[in-house]
Amino acid sequence: MATSLSPSTILSSTAAGKSAQVPLTVATKTHISAHPNKHPSPGSAAGLAATALAAATVLAAVPPSLAESPPATYRVYYGTAASAANYGGYGGNASKQDTAEYVYDVPDGWKERLVSKVEKGTNGTDSEFCNPKKRTEKEYLTFLAGFRQLAPKDAVLNNLALSDVELQDLIASADNISSVEKKDEKGQLYYVYEIDGVGAHSLISVTCANNKLYAHFVNAPAPEWNRDQETLRHIHESFKTVGS
Repeated sequence: MATSLSPSTILSSTAAGKSAQVPLTVATKTHISAHPNKHPSPGSAAGLAATALAAATVLAAVPPSLAESPPATYRVYYGTAASAANYGGYGGNASKQDTAEYVYDVPDGWKERLVSKVEKGTNGTDSEFCNPKKRTEKEYLTFLAGFRQLAPKDAVLNNLALSDVELQDLIASADNISSVEKKDEKGQLYYVYEIDGVGAHSLISVTCANNKLYAHFVNAPAPEWNRDQETLRHIHESFKTVGS
């Protein structure tokens, strides 16, 4: 799985009537029967109408698969990064939003994978969501307690890989690994990594807050990355800590 972080909750963020169309074949046949040996001149009213009709025919014939997909929609996940000992929440009527330590967006339709108490205690995975159509297209968060500030970028990435076999394999087969430092509006430092592997792609954001190190991962096989890159970058950029 991943490195180390904790569970939480989620707050969530046509039928159009078909336009009536004149049967193109009927219109064409009507024209032909009226003028069996004559074609309309391109500049005539009949010629312009025929051109528009032909264009409409071509547009109507575009396969549905080539039509633009509707914009992706998201819901916000609130993570509490509770320790394994406190796994299961705070009880009572405590609001997860009020007690959240981090947030990130989840695409509508993605499913949460419940993290076990054992897994939380061993590798620090706090939350995880995946595309049910391709479970290796996913985002997850890990956290580690006892970190006041980030170590050098290379050291952080290597340490994250120690408890994440998938990340180890991705780094080992990577064609390119990039890393940059960014600061949010409050001046909080984030390390941002992008790993382009032979068969997969990964975006990782790491920061320290609340005396913890948080690492947010967005992973996808190459075909899904090429198809969903805009959505995957969006959820990667949506991660941030709160209440610090």
